[in-house]
Amino acid sequence: MEWQPDEQGLQQVLLLLKDSQSPDTATQRAVQEKLEQLNQFPDFNNYLIFVLTSLKSEDEPTRSLSGLILKNNVKAHYQNFPPAVADFIKRECLNNIGDPSPLIRATIGILITTIASKGELQTWPELLPQLCNLLNSEDYNTCEGSFGALQKICEDSSELLDSDALNRPLNIMIPKFLQFFKHCSPKIRSHAIACVNQFIIGRAQALMDNIDTFIESLFALAGDEDSEVRKNVCRALVMLLEVRIDRLIPHMHSIIQYMLQRTQDPDENVALEACEFWLTLAEQPICKEALSGHLVQLIPILVNGMKYSEIDIILLKGDVEEDDTVPDSEQDIKPRFHKSRTVTLQHEGGEGEEGEDIDEDEDDDDDTLSDWNLRKCSAAALDVLANVFRDELLPHLLPLLKGLLFHPDWVVKESGILVLGAIAEGCMQGMVPYLPELIPHLIQCLCDKKALVRSIACWTLSRYAHWVVSQPPDAHLKPLMTELLKRILDGNKRVQEAACSAFATLEEEACTELVPYLSFILDTLVFAFGKYQHKNLLILYDAIGTLADSVGHHLNQPEYIQKLMPPLIQKWNELKDEDKDLFPLLECLSSVATALQSGFLPYCEPVYQRCVTLVQKTLAQAMMYSQQPDQYEAPDKDFMIVALDLLSGLAEGLGGHVDQLVARSNIMTLLFQCMQDTMPEVRQSSFALLGDLTKACFPHVKPCIAEFMPILGTNLNPEFISVCNNATWAIGEICMQMGVEMQPYVALVVPHLVEIINRPNTPKTLLENTAITIGRLGYVCPQEVAPMLQQFIRPWCTSLRNIRDNEEKDSAFRGICVMIGVNPGGVVQDFIFFCDAVASWVNPKDDLRDMFYKILHGFKDQVGEENWQQFSEQFPPILKERLSACYGVERENTCLLPFVLC
Repeated sequence: MEWQPDEQGLQQVLLLLKDSQSPDTATQRAVQEKLEQLNQFPDFNNYLIFVLTSLKSEDEPTRSLSGLILKNNVKAHYQNFPPAVADFIKRECLNNIGDPSPLIRATIGILITTIASKGELQTWPELLPQLCNLLNSEDYNTCEGSFGALQKICEDSSELLDSDALNRPLNIMIPKFLQFFKHCSPKIRSHAIACVNQFIIGRAQALMDNIDTFIESLFALAGDEDSEVRKNVCRALVMLLEVRIDRLIPHMHSIIQYMLQRTQDPDENVALEACEFWLTLAEQPICKEALSGHLVQLIPILVNGMKYSEIDIILLKGDVEEDDTVPDSEQDIKPRFHKSRTVTLQHEGGEGEEGEDIDEDEDDDDDTLSDWNLRKCSAAALDVLANVFRDELLPHLLPLLKGLLFHPDWVVKESGILVLGAIAEGCMQGMVPYLPELIPHLIQCLCDKKALVRSIACWTLSRYAHWVVSQPPDAHLKPLMTELLKRILDGNKRVQEAACSAFATLEEEACTELVPYLSFILDTLVFAFGKYQHKNLLILYDAIGTLADSVGHHLNQPEYIQKLMPPLIQKWNELKDEDKDLFPLLECLSSVATALQSGFLPYCEPVYQRCVTLVQKTLAQAMMYSQQPDQYEAPDKDFMIVALDLLSGLAEGLGGHVDQLVARSNIMTLLFQCMQDTMPEVRQSSFALLGDLTKACFPHVKPCIAEFMPILGTNLNPEFISVCNNATWAIGEICMQMGVEMQPYVALVVPHLVEIINRPNTPKTLLENTAITIGRLGYVCPQEVAPMLQQFIRPWCTSLRNIRDNEEKDSAFRGICVMIGVNPGGVVQDFIFFCDAVASWVNPKDDLRDMFYKILHGFKDQVGEENWQQFSEQFPPILKERLSACYGVERENTCLLPFVLC
């Protein structure tokens, strides 16, 4: 007997559906309560499916809403539906997939795929055969509805469909979909391509078996009059470029011609899909060969796509010039993610490098239009192509650029400035001759009357900051800085944001070049504190933190501290412990504390206490959540990570002054828990703090070493690069304090470190820290480490040859020298690498230089003059010169270093 609704129950459900469309919040709350009550009745879901599929007298929005509430119920409690109810719903869905209304068909399709994704593909064996069968229906609605449902299933369950679990239904489905590429209805053609497209990236076998038919069918649809079909064809070709370029290469010329057309498609969605083609092609090895003949057509098309569309300008309020008094709406503020601290070393000729496992997001310009659009895609494509073709791009670009940059229409001029920024990285060499003229023009554009021109000029100038800083300061740096600081106080919020970000980039490039202007810079940044709305305030913290990182201890002047600290501390006091605005403020204070050193002392106590409280609160909340997940919410561990990083900043900046603070707190107990946290970023920051506390106040760390070392040992796992890096660095710092007492722990860590230093593709930062720590362990416990010398000496030498002379390098090299003394045989085979590493020193301390001298000497004496001559023949001239000059290598009796630097 088929289920039938009770009239009274039906009226109740309909009333509920009507109420739920009311904008009134009190009504909405009542609806939620009523829904929860009705969900206690098993057949409530039968009423919902009945309204969706059978109650044709109701209006479509009400029927669709009934289906969407049912979908949410399926998501939340499908496993509790009685079998009879589940069967009734499934049957009704399949019987009504051809409803005359597109809205109802789509709703039923969503419901079907939601049930399917609850593991029901396996237990609803008739679903796929039946939907595929319905594709053959003469009735358009049935065919379209079934295809809509199949497309959603293909999107949600593509991996499952290509597995043995379901007996590989794709073997039937893919050939079936391909037949519909020729269907007379554009909507059906579009569904068919979209279904097949779901299986390209996963290289589904059934598709690979039919790949040529698929590609031919796509080519046949190239000129389709329907924009949705064209969009799906472009999307397919872009994905095929990634996974089956071998099949496209024979047709590449025609495909490129087609994509050039489509990138100019009147429908922006089609143009955007086609534009992705250039981005993807740029990553392929064949890019240069395939595209060089087409640049003359492609470049003007991409440049043209970089103009703001009318809709962009409306969305960006491009006609609003002054809005800095308007408060931000909270949804404008993107969530901030804190990057945990990674310990890095200083390199020759450059600053410390960022941990390489952390992908720096290249901030493009109009970030708040977070939708990916044709302008952004065209700019990104030009950027990657500039990196492929370098200066070969310029002959196609320069003639266009002049016309754009001086164009009377601001929209065109703005796109020219974006073009200039997009090519900055790839075409820098070729652009240098034009920069002395272009930079002043761009600086002038910072005063343009249109806010969107001012903001893009900020971004583009930041892309050339490296060149600006390489010139005499009065030439460009001073005028640029002066104008950027004015833009930081612009009346337009978008310009403020762009100027702040650009200034942070300039700070990173200019470093101590900014010291003479510090007073002026701080006045501007502090004034901005009082002027900025919520969102830009967060970016301002970043600019201040970057300034502190860039000028370091030069900031430690009473005059500067007086300007900077009061507004920062005022914000610090205003924010509650659970306010996420603490993240950027804590990051900023961490940089400021490190730079100010003892200058931060008057502010350190409340800051330190609050950080400890944040760590403690987060750990307590995590504990409660793990014990009673239904009672408590999971904590946001970013609060703890940021607090640990600020504690690191304090320890690094205050050094021994932090001793009293540590003594009066339970930070070591908390650190023991943080080091064992399940979240890698928490462990990463914990080990950074452990290393900094070891340097600043080891007597407080020492009693915990026996407990900490096994945890450090288990975290020497290069799967988590940054965690492993910081644990390695901390071990190195600990062993310098422990000395010979490190002995019991050597066996715990050295085998892991030797394995890491020999691993292929290990990031440079991790290799360097590993080498330093191995050297330090060898310095304090040479008898224990030296026997393994032969296993690591070669990668050890190559990873440290580019590090600047500093304390860490000094201690590591002393360790290697001591180990060579214990086990000279361990270095013989790789002695040339040792010579090379020694020659990388610019100014070793006298006693270290003596150690090098004796080892080089000893080797030469050991092998004899003749062998030595043969050996030193292998050296590059520069190595020979260096060794001769520093260690008298090629002279009689002092020929210590001949075989040095290969």
